[in-house]
Amino acid sequence: MAAYDKTDLERRMAGAVEALKSDLAGLRTGRASTALLDPVMVTVYGSSMPLNQVATVSAPEPRMLSVQVWDKSNVGPADKAIRSAGLGLNPIVDGQTLRLPIPDLTEERRKELAKLAGQYAEKARIAVRNVRRDGMDSLKIDEKKGVFGEDERKRHETEVQKLTDGVIAELDATAGAKEKEILGK
Repeated sequence: MAAYDKTDLERRMAGAVEALKSDLAGLRTGRASTALLDPVMVTVYGSSMPLNQVATVSAPEPRMLSVQVWDKSNVGPADKAIRSAGLGLNPIVDGQTLRLPIPDLTEERRKELAKLAGQYAEKARIAVRNVRRDGMDSLKIDEKKGVFGEDERKRHETEVQKLTDGVIAELDATAGAKEKEILGK
């Protein structure tokens, strides 16, 4: 059985693109959106989990988010997780509810968000390069097993590289568009 599977590589690379789009959706460009808090991970019950699994997140006003924590003991960890997420949000604790006023975007904050978008894009590029490496390794294994020869391996390596280049170009375009949106250009 051959270790090289082009459809699996395509699926994994597409997953990196979707993960980037999901991360970028959480970056604020003007209005309050519950997607802003999607990347926030809270450490509760001895494990790390998304905020939306320990609380209800809503946007009652255009410039306000509300986080209703289900368990009273999780209010502190949720507050800490939101503050340390690098989103520039400072929750106001009101019982089991955290209110997050959304500040106006200053030029400095826009630059921070654009930098964060760049970090998300780099993380996705690394994931795609790791998938490429896995594909190249499986091609070498298949060649050693005698599944195909050196010429066919090189042809497949070229396919994998073209696929990688295309996906990285898509990642760059997605991140570039989001950075322009954030910076208001």
